[in-house]
Amino acid sequence: MLYLNNLAKRYGKFYAVNGLSLHVPKGDLFGFVGPNGAGKTTTIRMMCGLLKPDFGDIIVGGNRYSTDKNAVKRCMGYVPDFFGVYDNLKVYEYMEFYGSIYGIDDASVKRMTSDLLELVNLSNLEEQYVDTLSRGMKQRLCVARALLHNPELLVMDEPSSGLDPRARVEMKQVLLNLNSMGKTIVISSHILSDIAEMCTSVGIMNRGKLVTAGRMEDILSLGINNHHLIIDIKSDMETAIQKVREIPDIGIDSVMEGQIVIACSGEDEQINRIMIELMTGGVLVGGFRKEEQNLETLFMKLTGDDINVNQGMPMGPVKGGMNR
Repeated sequence: MLYLNNLAKRYGKFYAVNGLSLHVPKGDLFGFVGPNGAGKTTTIRMMCGLLKPDFGDIIVGGNRYSTDKNAVKRCMGYVPDFFGVYDNLKVYEYMEFYGSIYGIDDASVKRMTSDLLELVNLSNLEEQYVDTLSRGMKQRLCVARALLHNPELLVMDEPSSGLDPRARVEMKQVLLNLNSMGKTIVISSHILSDIAEMCTSVGIMNRGKLVTAGRMEDILSLGINNHHLIIDIKSDMETAIQKVREIPDIGIDSVMEGQIVIACSGEDEQINRIMIELMTGGVLVGGFRKEEQNLETLFMKLTGDDINVNQGMPMGPVKGGMNR
């Protein structure tokens, strides 16, 4: 559905996006995550035709942006990270205005407005003034507007930004419903828990580069040591650290007050070996717990300062991933 090929955007000597290549298959709900300044919004604006790439190409639904940008725009609906409206417009007038931009006749806009407002849980609000709606309602209205021309791809930049918990849940349900109807959706967000819960695939950006991308389950299983073992230490911490370092194939992820966090495979046999080595070495263990890797911990690892993002990470095919 969506192909980005060696996409780049430069401001002077600074690359906001640098050599980004990505494939989002039809029907995916793809999550774009990265720290502030990673290049997510710049990438999305290039995808939607709001910024011209310095290099690379964009293909949506078989249409190449470099040769037919209007065809690309017809395939796409865009929901920005802000909601700009004209004063004193009612909801139905707002939809009519954008329908006229898309060249849709009034009768069709009226019919679709009713259906789309029901889809985004805004039924019977046609006569409501847009500027009286809550932020969450405005965001869902923006989704309805972006769907007026029935695009194959819906692109959303931080749609849950600034929403209260209830509005976030409502927005998430709208996106899941759209995806179940066959819409391909690309969404950027800083709310990693939402991305992990609803997205089928994910891409992590840092400093203008795509660090990794693939199916959600494959991304979360990256690497061998994808669990954390958190051990409560009741005796001398220096001794405990030394004993852990003596255990083969074990690495200390971090040390906190009274706790050692170990990166490990999470297998019971390995955990038993760690506990035995510590206790026979005279370390008093108060308890331990195992935490599986989640999107947040993976995100912190892949976007840390110790990652050489200028070189990037290997982008070979991920099993069941973006290269299918």
